[in-house]
Amino acid sequence: MRIVSADWVVPVEGPPIENGAVAIADDGTIAEVGRADEIGRGERHDGCVIVPGFVNAHSHIEYAVYAGFGDGLPFGPWIGMHVQRKAALDFDDMVAIATVGAHECLRSGITTIGDCSFSGAAAPAVAASGLRAIVYLEVFGRDESAIDRFHEGHATIAPLLSDRLRVGVSPHAPYTCTLEVYRACAALGVPQATHFAESVAEREWLVDGRGEWSHLSDLLVPPPGETGIRMLAAAGLLAPGLTAAHCVHADGEEIELLAAHGVGVAHCPRSNGYLGCGVAPLEELLAAGVPVSIATDSPASTPSLDLFEELRTAIVGARGRAQRPAALAAGRALELATLGGARVLGLDDRIGSLVAGKQADLTIISLAGSPFDPVEDPAAAAVLGGSPDRVTATLVAGEQRYLKGTTRWPDSRRAARSARSKMLP
Repeated sequence: MRIVSADWVVPVEGPPIENGAVAIADDGTIAEVGRADEIGRGERHDGCVIVPGFVNAHSHIEYAVYAGFGDGLPFGPWIGMHVQRKAALDFDDMVAIATVGAHECLRSGITTIGDCSFSGAAAPAVAASGLRAIVYLEVFGRDESAIDRFHEGHATIAPLLSDRLRVGVSPHAPYTCTLEVYRACAALGVPQATHFAESVAEREWLVDGRGEWSHLSDLLVPPPGETGIRMLAAAGLLAPGLTAAHCVHADGEEIELLAAHGVGVAHCPRSNGYLGCGVAPLEELLAAGVPVSIATDSPASTPSLDLFEELRTAIVGARGRAQRPAALAAGRALELATLGGARVLGLDDRIGSLVAGKQADLTIISLAGSPFDPVEDPAAAAVLGGSPDRVTATLVAGEQRYLKGTTRWPDSRRAARSARSKMLP
């Protein structure tokens, strides 16, 4: 039995516990959560708050060193640039980049990711780092032959799969995958992730083939005449187990369709903002009962895998859109980045909160010397005052995967920098 304790424990399911402790069983599950004077001090973290490990339900860690490429370009040309530059890399380059991404996740207190993987390179990176993940292998195309890409990727990563690392499929988006491809993906019976309603240009193309994407027709599937959400709903393909990233421009009817079919939404406010796509209707999604998480997307579209910055951006966006400071409280944002992410990924029976019987995925955040010290509201302090530099330790299934000042990862960053150099003009 291992015990970790701190000034505060925030279970998410239940009120914060002052002078709290988490007891971890030998099998990596949580045995007990309570006060340290009842459970024991064990490994003490003074000046810290213990929260559930962050669940980043939508990432692309293979793009961890893509930051800044095409900054300021419209959405269509931005995608085109990334497709072109990615072609300069081989699989080893992608693994090196993904490894840096996995390490950055752990340093940011992220213990689980739902990662959309172009090459499958996320899988070896996750397995080596000890992250928990669903790796969604991306497919693109106009007919069922697109699924060959999934089977090839699955064969490559199959030896790495475990209880902690699962495989899924990502029909990329309704502008790169036809309904036939979505049907074939659903028939695989694995978790799915896709991108919906990210931009105005996407909606214009899908509905009638007009707008700024019309000159990209050779790269896209023919417009189906309706949005992706409506297309999949009409085909009976919206269902629990599908994660929809973004949904910035989902209208009221589409939000109700997502809610009625149990589709989870990964809300990525920094990516949406940096790409000029807009501010997603977070309050409306939550009010409708849609499972929602706060996620980082990738450094291709946002500067980092820093989930603390993502949380704060989500709060600013929600309050600004609603013009009400109560639109998204810090404690609620923390829930969306932990238990909310677990719900979206279908893992909430195992992770996302500090409850006896769940996996001991923990993030320990130091607030010593911060503007929130001494702490009054530990959830708000962790969200508004936290940062990767304040993450003291990250545990996955009770195993220490990151400890500030002592963790020394293999020098994958040098290889990742070399890979980035290949993509520079």
